[in-house]
Amino acid sequence: MGAASMVSALPISGAAWGMPPPAPMLASRTFSTPRHTTHYLESGPANGPLMMFLHGWPELSLIWRAQMAAFAAEGWHCVAPDMRGYGGSSAPAANDAYTLEAIVADMAELHDHLGGKPAIWVGHDWGSVVAGELVAHQPDRSRGVVLISVPYFPTTNALPTLVPLVDRTIYPADTYPDGQWDYYRYYTKHFDSAVADLDADKAASLASIYRRGDPASIGKPTPNAMVTQKGGRFGRAHRAPPTKPDPALWPTADFEMLVKTYEAHGFRAPCAWYMNDDANVAYARRSPNAGRILKPVLFVNGDWDAINTIHGNRSGDPMRAACADLSVTSLQGAHWLPVESKVELAQAIRSWLQDKKL
Repeated sequence: MGAASMVSALPISGAAWGMPPPAPMLASRTFSTPRHTTHYLESGPANGPLMMFLHGWPELSLIWRAQMAAFAAEGWHCVAPDMRGYGGSSAPAANDAYTLEAIVADMAELHDHLGGKPAIWVGHDWGSVVAGELVAHQPDRSRGVVLISVPYFPTTNALPTLVPLVDRTIYPADTYPDGQWDYYRYYTKHFDSAVADLDADKAASLASIYRRGDPASIGKPTPNAMVTQKGGRFGRAHRAPPTKPDPALWPTADFEMLVKTYEAHGFRAPCAWYMNDDANVAYARRSPNAGRILKPVLFVNGDWDAINTIHGNRSGDPMRAACADLSVTSLQGAHWLPVESKVELAQAIRSWLQDKKL
């Protein structure tokens, strides 16, 4: 398969769609094959050991700025792609273009382009799911994998896997049939409406999503469990309330870049990742060794992540059973650990790498 690689003259993502660079720390690259184009950020020595950072919803490669800076300074070759449907990467129109199999193929092509040597794969949110699936299906591409916020499921992150693990002491089945995953179900039933609500005020949507954790939220139903009851994420308003971004999470220039990418492309492609459960489950079932991962795995839990925490529930049990060399650490944050716990996350990864001699 033919491929082309393009290097931007600007030091960071943005040139391809007319946006100013926020800071001269990261190099912007574009890699294309006949099936997909990936925009990615790169930092650190090209001959250093490779560390791949995969973002989730509704994120961008820039969410990894702090961790890339930390590890590039220590000699790692750090690469963070805009995942399929995000930023400067391809965003096909069809929902079924966003299967995990297709996205893993994107990452495998990029990995080959970068030399193909076994890497440390670091994923957050849906990026954690992609990292887990990639290592399960193609273990030779990895020396180890870091999964942040979303644990690994050998039957993959899909409603048929997630709903049976719901803590029914918090989410009684008669009131919350899908528990904290009600928002996920809402996508599958009301996709166009869900996307329209997020697109109505993109900056406010993003600012309202990126909030710091509250320890008081643990043990109580999350608002994400009530999306169907409210008729949408934002209820009858069908748009996010006016919300100021939290500069302690995203640096102002990076948040502006994030908003500009969503103003340009909208939420449809990122949300399409939720629409392929059947295909994703089938793909997971084709992984070697029933999805068991033999490489070292670090899971970083957010103590105040009301949706994804593995403490006090069964959500982490499939990962514990499927990972032969699993380490678990926790940070005092909620879901957005790459920006909420910038230094602490880098230190957690660093300590694990040293412990495992990776």
